[in-house]
Amino acid sequence: MAKQKYRLQALLNLKERLKRRAEIALAKAINELNEARKKLEQLEEEKEKIIEKWKAARKEMRIQMDLGVAVGKGNVHVNFIKKLKEDQEEKEEEIEDQKAVIEDCEGKVALARRNYIDAAKELQVMEKHKELWQKKVKEELNAKEQKEMDDLGSTIHQLKKWRGEKNVFE
Repeated sequence: MAKQKYRLQALLNLKERLKRRAEIALAKAINELNEARKKLEQLEEEKEKIIEKWKAARKEMRIQMDLGVAVGKGNVHVNFIKKLKEDQEEKEEEIEDQKAVIEDCEGKVALARRNYIDAAKELQVMEKHKELWQKKVKEELNAKEQKEMDDLGSTIHQLKKWRGEKNVFE
């Protein structure tokens, strides 16, 4: 007797591929989120450096003014401080933009996680179905074999009876 083939094997294979794709998409989304968080940290560090430069420039300007430096040099310091303040504001805008990117990435991770969980559940259902099908096929095969063995035993018993042979157990 030929071994029975699981009729939903193609669907099971599809569910396995979908689960793998969902797993890869989740990994990519998590990686993207981690990269966005690293970039945010980098931007915040850059902002802190700008603030430190701004504080140092103000301190230097005060020292120069106390020493009575020429007005032209004072304007250079003022312009430098203004530029640092503008840089700081630009970094703050970049940080806010990056926070929005992180929120978007978190949404993508949540969606990818949901898709992965759904794909894993669907695959699990299909695997359970196949397992139950295999169990049913095995039970049917065992029942058929048992019936054949009973028929064979009955036939042997009838042959011995017709020949007049005695049963070993009698």
